[in-house]
Amino acid sequence: MADSQSNLYLVAYDIADPKRLARIHRVLKQQGLPVQYSVFTVVLKRKALLRLLERINTLINQREDDVRCYRLPENNPAEILGQQYFPDDVMLFTGGVNRMLTRH
Repeated sequence: MADSQSNLYLVAYDIADPKRLARIHRVLKQQGLPVQYSVFTVVLKRKALLRLLERINTLINQREDDVRCYRLPENNPAEILGQQYFPDDVMLFTGGVNRMLTRH
């Protein structure tokens, strides 16, 4: 993966303390888009992603909290069930990269 290429990541977290939870939510809201409770998508270059994860690491309690980040492949088909957060065919413009979220 090239450092200059933007990629789509899924960041999910389980934070034990409400104050830390609010801080993590605010930090991620500045960089990405919430898709479910405690789950965000972000489109970032590798260096920006590492800065984001370092920032989050300073805010969490290593013994109580869990934060996970997964790189999502391009054009990844997804099965979607139940009530959706987004309306059909939402166009995302994040970090200079266009991403299309669609219902399957």
